Formats: sequence, C-alpha cells, structure tokens
Amino acid sequence: MEKKKIFYYRLFDDNEELDFLKSSLEYEKIRELLSEFESKNNDYFNKDFVEFMKKTDPEAEIIEVTNLYY
Repeated sequence: MEKKKIFYYRLFDDNEELDFLKSSLEYEKIRELLSEFESKNNDYFNKDFVEFMKKTDPEAEIIEVTNLYY
C-alpha cells in the first residue's frame, strides 16, 4: 500500500492574508482549481478557496504554523 503524500502551501489572498494550506493535491492541480475559483469569484479569500477545494480534496485545510525555538 502506497502512503498518501501531503503537500503544504502558502496562500495569500486579496487582503494579503497569509495562510498555510495542507492538501493531498499536487501544485499543478491546485493551480487548475485556483483558475476555476478565480473565474467564478470576484474576491479571493483563503477560507473560501479552501472550502471550494474540499470538493476535490476533502482533507484540504488551513493549518496553523508556529515557530519552534530551542
């Protein structure tokens, strides 16, 4: 059984809000979905895009990333 790959992306929306996205989709598929999302929306917000993505990747989610110092 092949282990499923998980990818992490940085997203900037129209408010220049930075979020981190976890998805099983590779970059090329994310770009396709982003183009489709942009064609149907006038405003681009990370939360809305991730909800749109969940139709293709139910595991997609915005994650919190924190610095760890030691």
